[in-house]
Amino acid sequence: MNPDDKSLFLDAMEDVQPLKHSADVHWQPSHNSRTLQRVDTLQLDNFLTTDFLDIIPLDTPLEFRREGLQNGVIDKLRLGKYPQQASLNLLRQPVEQCRQALFRFMYQCRQDGLRNLLIIHGKGREDNSHPNIVRSYLARWLSEFDDVQAFCVALPHHGGSGACYVALRKSEQAKHENWERHAKRSR
Repeated sequence: MNPDDKSLFLDAMEDVQPLKHSADVHWQPSHNSRTLQRVDTLQLDNFLTTDFLDIIPLDTPLEFRREGLQNGVIDKLRLGKYPQQASLNLLRQPVEQCRQALFRFMYQCRQDGLRNLLIIHGKGREDNSHPNIVRSYLARWLSEFDDVQAFCVALPHHGGSGACYVALRKSEQAKHENWERHAKRSR
C-alpha cells in the first residue's frame, strides 16, 4: 500500500466507531461488487416477539422451511454445502440481548445481500436450560423474518445442535444480476 492510499484510508476511517460485541458477529469477505451499507437499526422497529414460548425439546431438531422451497435447496442447506457468509454468536447472552443482536444481524445481512448464515445459539443439557430457551426463541424469531427461506441444524464442525444454518431469500438486485448473467450466456 502506498503512502497516499494509507492516508486516504485513515482519513476515511477517522470517525468510525467499533461495533459493540464485535466478537459475536463475523462477516466473511464477499466476492460481490456491491457496496456494503451499514444502517442504524436503532431507528427500526424490532418486531421479534418475546411472548409466551413453547420450549422445543432437545431431541427435536430446529427446522423450518417456507412453502415452495425446492427440496434440493433444503438438502444442500442441511449438508452445509452453502458457504456461510456471516455468523452470529449468541452464546451466554440474555434473551433480550439475543433478540436485539439477531434483529440487527438479520437486517444487516439483508442490506448486504447475504444469503447463507450460521447462528450459534448453544445447547443445554435440559429442556429448560438457558441455551435451550434461546434456541427455542431463535426458532420462533427466524420464522418471523419474511426473508428467511429455511433454517436447520448445523453440521458438527459448525456447532451441531448448538447452531443452525439459515438461508435468506435472494434480493431483487441479486435476482436481476442473475437474470442478466444467464441472459448473456443464452445469446
